[in-house]
Amino acid sequence: MKELVEIIAKSLVDNPEDVVVIERDEGNQLILELHVAPTDMGKVIGKQGRIAKSIRALVKAASTKENKRVDVEIM
Repeated sequence: MKELVEIIAKSLVDNPEDVVVIERDEGNQLILELHVAPTDMGKVIGKQGRIAKSIRALVKAASTKENKRVDVEIM
């Protein structure tokens, strides 16, 4: 999951070297914290949060194999 979010985020931003994904496992839930440069925050979130919703939908679809709930937090 971490790699998927990292690849998607790096393809969207102007500063791909500033993309960091931190993975926290909390029992049956996996939290992925996506950190990007402040200037790239709008590109990752998108208008009305559409890109962020799409990233979350892709991760949710990919996580069905593992029977875990995955949340993506953009920071």
